[in-house]
Order: sequence, then structure tokens, then C-alpha cells
Amino acid sequence: MSLLTFKGGVHPYEGKELTKDIPVKKIYPKGEIVIPMSQHIGAPAKPIVEIGERVLRGQLIAKADGFISANVHSSVSGTVKKIEQRLLTNGNKGLCIIIENDDQYEEIQYEGKTAESKEEIREAVKDCGIVGLGGACFPTHVKLTPKDDEAIDYVIVNAAECEPYITADYRRLTEQPTEVVEGLKIILKLFPNAKGVIAVENNKPDVIANLKKLTKNEEKITVAELKTKYPQGSERHIISAITGRKINSKMLPADAGCIVDNVDTVFNVYQAVNYHKPLVERIMTVSGDGIVNPGNFLVPFGMSHQEVVEEAGGILENTEKVLSGGPMMGQALFNLDVPVMKGSSALLAFQFDEIAHAKQTNCLNCGKCAQVCPEGLICAKIAQAADLDQMDLFVKMHGMECIECGTCNFNCPANRNITQSVRTMKRKVQAARRKG
Repeated sequence: MSLLTFKGGVHPYEGKELTKDIPVKKIYPKGEIVIPMSQHIGAPAKPIVEIGERVLRGQLIAKADGFISANVHSSVSGTVKKIEQRLLTNGNKGLCIIIENDDQYEEIQYEGKTAESKEEIREAVKDCGIVGLGGACFPTHVKLTPKDDEAIDYVIVNAAECEPYITADYRRLTEQPTEVVEGLKIILKLFPNAKGVIAVENNKPDVIANLKKLTKNEEKITVAELKTKYPQGSERHIISAITGRKINSKMLPADAGCIVDNVDTVFNVYQAVNYHKPLVERIMTVSGDGIVNPGNFLVPFGMSHQEVVEEAGGILENTEKVLSGGPMMGQALFNLDVPVMKGSSALLAFQFDEIAHAKQTNCLNCGKCAQVCPEGLICAKIAQAADLDQMDLFVKMHGMECIECGTCNFNCPANRNITQSVRTMKRKVQAARRKG
């Protein structure tokens, strides 16, 4: 059978061999933890604890402020020291609850039954603060509540993990595949007409073989082998590869009859529904040639990136670049004293910063960016309109359809930062539309 994929894309160096065979290690913060109120798309959560109050691990400390928002829970037991603005990974400041960790990790006890009905399942997911852990951090209870349950005919578990170096999902599927399958079965209860598909790139043959074994008697679940290519894990393109259906920036996956959830999101749905375990930690890959001992770590939210790096043996001297996330879409970190959040999939360090040293020249009009764009855009021309502040032309050329994956940058012989130009203009267009 041919491998499922999409048109376009690139094949960057994977770098996964550095960590893929290293089991997940649970680590603990040494001092205070800093828990942001905005770890998700939508309105920030509102603190419901007071300074001086003792909290338990798993306790609700900030409540979702609206439908598109998410609850936030404490990842440790300890005392609330402050509620104030702190620096986050994106370089901005956000409201955070600072807790002095007492190193006891005393957990709040939940007394209740396993969620069974649709309403109970959705409420458990909402209560436990589950969000999309593939990067977008969209509140999962919202995603699992489309207009019409019966119109959903695919629930896709996104196990592509196409970003180079990151192996967090691979380790989850290696160490706890049964829980992921059970999480998918829970989600399928919500959608009577849906089939479940676990979509995995073919650079993970051991995971594919094991998942096929685990699901061989599941009539509603199949395992799909995807061609290893970036950005295969993009929501639009995994839908295209699995179903042949297309969505654009004005559509949700549900408009194409699909629900797409990341591997770790599905695992945490299982935890929430069966045990009412809130989302307080995640697997992070710490890797790159600038890391002394690359590995995969189960990290409590609020732990500083500096402490996580120390658990990996530290950063080598003269390392030039540190990223939060993958090398294609991640953000450069200029300060490691920022908290791990729900969207923190990886911390990467590289001794040589290729982008900083690359010589940028004028556009060659070669079309190589358009050849690999998964959205079929003429990237260089859209970026040119953005640089000239030609908003109407930018929109006319479908600039808003850019998913900011960076394939154009990767394939550009002139080393132009096309993605940044487009990203900046997209924000301007969005701001203009909000103003009316």
C-alpha cells in the first residue's frame, strides 16, 4: 500500500536518533514554580487561590474564563507566594501564580465515578484542563463539542511528530500505547458515525507494528502509515493525507467531518475520563548538539527551562541557539528562566546557528519556495507584498492561508526569512479585521 501524504513539503535532517531510544525520566522542580494563566488559545484562566494559601498537586488554582479557555491546576503541593506578571517563553509577560514547592507532592483526592455519558466525558476533559498538546493548545473540550456529533466521521490521532529532533510522542506511544488507544476509544464514544485513525509517519516502524497489533480486533480503529515529510503533522495536511478532504483558514476540521488530536492529548483524555487526573505535566524532549545529555523528561508545568536543562547535563559552552519547540516552528529563547507550559514540547540547543550565519541575498525568483509550500502559495511574492505593506495584495494572494511552517525558508537558496514577513503581515491583517 502506498504511503499517505500531501503535495509539497521538505525533508530536513531528523535528529531523532539522539533521544528516541531514551526512556522518559520524571523530574521535579527544586524551588518555586511559576504557573501561567494563559497556557492555551482563548481567554486566560482566572486565579481562584489567594497568597498564603496551601495547595495540593492537581488542585484547581485558576478557572477557565469562558467557553474557549481552560482550567489550570497546580503541579506541586506548596504555598502560594505571589500572583504577578512573569516572563514567558514568547518573550511577553503574563499573569502567573507562583507556588513555593514543599517537595511533598501531596495530591488532591478526587472521589467520583468514571465518566460514561457524552456530557460526563466532555465535562471531565474540561474540568481537567486538557488542551491540544501538539502546539496549538486549543481547549480540547471545545474541539470535542462540534455543532453536530453525527457529522463527524473521522477521529484522527496525530502521531506524525514531523518536527525534527522531537521524540515526546514517540516515547508516549512506545511506553504507553494502550492508554492512547483507550483514549481514542473514549473520544469515539462521542461520535457515533466516526472511525478512529492513528496516523504515524513511516520513520516509526516499531510503533506502527505495535499499534496494529493492539488494534487488530478494533472494528472502528485503523493505523495509517504516513510518508515521512515535514509538515506532515499539520492539521490541514494530515486531514488531506487521511481523507483527501481540504480545509482552509476559514474552516475548522469539524467542517470537514474530522476531529484531530495529538497523541499526548488523547493520552490525557484517557487520564481525565477514567481517573479525573488533571493536566499538570507533559513529556518534553531536550536535545540538539548543544545539550550534554539529550533525553526525554516528564516535566511539571511551572518548572523553569533552566532546571530542565540542568537535568539534561546542561548546555555546552559556546552554544549559539536555544529553542522552545522544534527547529522549524519553535521560538528562540533568550532567557531560560521561563516556565514550562502545556505547549512546551521540546527544548533544543545548537552549537551553530545556521540562520544567523547565513548570508541573505535578493530573491532569485527561482520558485523553490512555491515548489514545497504545502498550501500551494507563491511564498516569495506574498512575502514581497508583506514587506511593502501592501495588505490588500497580500490578502488577494491568499497570504492568510500560510500555516507558518517554514518550508519556504528551508528551501530558499537566497536564505530569505519569508515566513517572518508573512507572519508579521498576517498579524496586521487580523488586527485590522478586529477593528472592523
